Amino acid sequence: MKTIRLGVAGLGRAFTLMAPTLAADSRIELAAAADPRPEARAQFQRDFGGRAYASVQELCADPAVEVAYVATPHEFHATHARLAFAAGKHALVEKPMALTLAECRAMVDAARAAGRHLIVGHSHSFDAPIRRTRELIASGAFGRLRMITAMNFTDFLYRPRRPEELDTSRGGGAVYNQAAHHADIVRLLAGGRAKSVWAQTGNWDAARPTEGAYSALITFEDGAFATVTYSGYAHFDSDEFTGWIGEGGQKKDPASYGASRRTLSGNEVSDEMQLKNERNYGGAKQAKAPSALLHQHFGVLIASCERADLRPLPEGVWIYADGERRLEPLPPPKVQRAEVIDELYAAVVDARPPVHDGEWALATTEVCLAILQSAKERREVALQNQTALRT
Repeated sequence: MKTIRLGVAGLGRAFTLMAPTLAADSRIELAAAADPRPEARAQFQRDFGGRAYASVQELCADPAVEVAYVATPHEFHATHARLAFAAGKHALVEKPMALTLAECRAMVDAARAAGRHLIVGHSHSFDAPIRRTRELIASGAFGRLRMITAMNFTDFLYRPRRPEELDTSRGGGAVYNQAAHHADIVRLLAGGRAKSVWAQTGNWDAARPTEGAYSALITFEDGAFATVTYSGYAHFDSDEFTGWIGEGGQKKDPASYGASRRTLSGNEVSDEMQLKNERNYGGAKQAKAPSALLHQHFGVLIASCERADLRPLPEGVWIYADGERRLEPLPPPKVQRAEVIDELYAAVVDARPPVHDGEWALATTEVCLAILQSAKERREVALQNQTALRT
């Protein structure tokens, strides 16, 4: 079996969450990493024995690296992906793909010119319950998909943040970060080709000056529609509706309510940045990735077909049909996010076109940008760059 030599660009929170998957998969060798923080580089060398660089340019120049995993701050995704392609590497890029459609197109063009694959993830459309729901819809057993209802209430905005994470122009806020999940999920379930977006956003805390909430109506070319609602204001926690299983598949303690706000209370910006760094990879209080208990999820979702409602959950997919109510169980994952590696490996080794390629991710980014535009201009925004789901 071939092993893919992976180089990690950015050892932040995204890598912390992805590291258990990468380390546990025998198809992946963590060959190198780049990060400006010396403590993160030292931790990577201790954990994985790979080479560590201070810059992404140095990482991309490493001839042993085959794939660059771009997990740097959002505003650098386009630049760093293009560096990877220029050096002959494939690229796995964290969501959001980039901050503008022009950046997305430049990434797609660079990948095509280099003859390399571009895959964008992790988004929760990779999750096994979402993929199984799509298979049930595509089977036709329950009639056509008509409507999707999705909502998620979290503490997103009150987790420790760097300044750019609270600046929408630099890729911060709930729309770039969280609507990328929602848009990707509903596009996958509905077949990909969204038509228009009506949306409102919420920016309600002057101390966290970016979008902390959104609600959008997304229509599709075949007449289906989706409503997606998100709040990251750390009040109601919609994991209550998933049996207190958190987004990462871990069991949560309801008694921890308010922990994020309490942690930030009274902290100045410099203290928050220190707290962020301490919790990042290599920091003194490095956050642990959730143990693989059940499948990951992104809040409550119901896909309404003509003859059934389908509800993906961490343990499987509940089917509420005309004459029955039943759970179609899924076995617990051996490791979280393995679906991302499945798609990467199939593309790089087996030359199988990925679902979450550059064109797909560009279309998802277009939906996110349309949410911002619709909220600002108070109008419906037509979509022009949508692509069908590759099956």
